[in-house]
Amino acid sequence: MSHLIINTSTRSSRRATLLLAHGAGAPMDSAFMQQMVMALNSCGVDVARFEFPYMHSRRLSGKRSPPNPMPRLLESFREQWREFQAGHTGPLLIGGKSMGGRVASMLADELGAAGLVCFGYPFHPPGKPEKTRVDHLLTLVTPALIVQGTRDPFGKPPQVSGYALAPTVALHWLDTADHDFQPLKKSGNDQSVMIGQAASAVLEFLENRLR
Repeated sequence: MSHLIINTSTRSSRRATLLLAHGAGAPMDSAFMQQMVMALNSCGVDVARFEFPYMHSRRLSGKRSPPNPMPRLLESFREQWREFQAGHTGPLLIGGKSMGGRVASMLADELGAAGLVCFGYPFHPPGKPEKTRVDHLLTLVTPALIVQGTRDPFGKPPQVSGYALAPTVALHWLDTADHDFQPLKKSGNDQSVMIGQAASAVLEFLENRLR
């Protein structure tokens, strides 16, 4: 089991601590994850990161390998939660980027997390909108925020609007952003702006949904 990497808020008062999992293809210290952690820290959110077993093995061996089967991903997240929960107080959230968010969402109610935050949720595989991954989101009890780009091939507004998501699930759309929150150039913004907007949405979620 890999150790947690903790990044603390630059604010004088911490609002919450988030256990954040990476996506399927990039590690916990990818450029996206680094930028997101910094943006969250600036909003008063401490962040703890970890790597699933396949990614940890890839880091050690240098050889690419596919994600572990879902049962192993779930168990790995449970293990990290136990370590995380033992060392932190206050509101404890779980979440992740893409696949990591999906794993977290499947465990949110079971673990009793104060909230769930997903960045680029994989509602369905690209080009296969019929293969949805939303069944557990229809009955989710945990307050949840999903931040999604309007150009995300894993779930765009016309498709997502048709899902009967639980009332606990809030959606925040990033205009013209893709799965990695890269917006169109004509928008006049860049990825860092979108990531900043995502962090601001998390702050609003904390203030309005987790008071």
